[in-house]
Amino acid sequence: MANTYDAVIIGAGFTGLTAAFALSKQGKKVCVLEADDRPGGLGGTFEFADGVTLEKFYHHWFNNDVYVPELVKELGLEGDIITLPSRTGMYFNGRMWKLSTPLDLLRFTALSFVDRIRLGLLVFQVRRIKDWRAIEHLSIREWLEPLCGKRVYKVVWEPLIDSKFSVYAEAVNAVWMWKKLVLRGNTRNDKGGEELAYFKGGFGRLAQAMADAITTNGGVVRYCEEVVKVEPDGKQLRAVQLATGERVEAEQFLFTPAFPLIARMFEGAADETWLKSLRRVKYLGNMCLVLRLKRSLSQTYWLNVNDPGFPFVGVIEHTNFDAPENYAGSHIAFLSRYLAVEDPVWSYSDEQYVDFALEHLQRMFPEMDRSWIIEHRVWRAEYAQPVTERGYSEYVPGQETPFDNAFISTMAQIYPEDRGTNYAIREGRAISKRLVEQKKVSR
Repeated sequence: MANTYDAVIIGAGFTGLTAAFALSKQGKKVCVLEADDRPGGLGGTFEFADGVTLEKFYHHWFNNDVYVPELVKELGLEGDIITLPSRTGMYFNGRMWKLSTPLDLLRFTALSFVDRIRLGLLVFQVRRIKDWRAIEHLSIREWLEPLCGKRVYKVVWEPLIDSKFSVYAEAVNAVWMWKKLVLRGNTRNDKGGEELAYFKGGFGRLAQAMADAITTNGGVVRYCEEVVKVEPDGKQLRAVQLATGERVEAEQFLFTPAFPLIARMFEGAADETWLKSLRRVKYLGNMCLVLRLKRSLSQTYWLNVNDPGFPFVGVIEHTNFDAPENYAGSHIAFLSRYLAVEDPVWSYSDEQYVDFALEHLQRMFPEMDRSWIIEHRVWRAEYAQPVTERGYSEYVPGQETPFDNAFISTMAQIYPEDRGTNYAIREGRAISKRLVEQKKVSR
């Protein structure tokens, strides 16, 4: 059985959905194939036992992001955007420190006064760099230490980089950190505080709105459909084959999953040198524990944990950003851990992982008791974070494949920005235009 489309898009994350939405608006017959049971990718949602909906992995966007609000407006949902000040902090040396405003920074006595000034001036120093290629050959440590000093790096940045990149902490190039600092430095309001935005009901609801719009425009979005191989015909792809054995034919194809997954689909059909280039990009997995609690842990939304030995990027208490009333009065906290899938922790059962997390969480919040937990979920994403090593721009694969009518657009290609919903939308729009232009030329 064969179904023929103008374009088949593999992956219903935000890049794939945006591309499909753009193409469907132009009257193209599109089919989106998603291995999961719902849209959104890492922005997908789930339901607690009582139907309260939440993202599997924490999300927000910054007030200087433009592509998310543009998409929301295009869908006629701009009334569902919430913009709120965020409360950020750091747990260091057994104490919580507020770090939301410049005044908070001056009170951060874990650093000397001189080091506090150096930390505060850092954002101005990084803005002087206009060409990111000039620092791509440096690691984050090699670039930051001379700018802010060894003490500032050790206290503020090293624990976060170690938590974020695990075994690759010393391999990631400086561009990743540079872009983060530049972007975050531009999200401050007139009082120096940071403002963030959120979509009511979560990003999964936004993804579903796109999927619904694609269907309204005559397209198809299919879930629980794993693409296992491609069917070549000379320099063209003829079809993709699903795990069920079904073939889906199209004139054009777009692949949006992680590079290793794409390589698996093309095995036996593409040149080994090209497949090797896809496998060259390394990834870290993510385990995200979502806790639904009777009580709040703190008043902070984003708490970076800079004490050695704490195995999480931080404690993100979502209901200190989006109100508990939207979650039936309960409090939501995310604990996120990036790790290589070879790490023994990756194989923990959900209950083992909860025990592991609580042991560390109760060091920070001694009053917390397991009885606070109403419900919990553990989510795993094997390809959550591309690792941008030194010289990344020289080896990351481009959008082209060995086949003239097949293209790739993934979160690992968003560089020099880091993966994120805002840039996934940007890339989805860009690749849809490329598909349209390529079709015009082929005629």
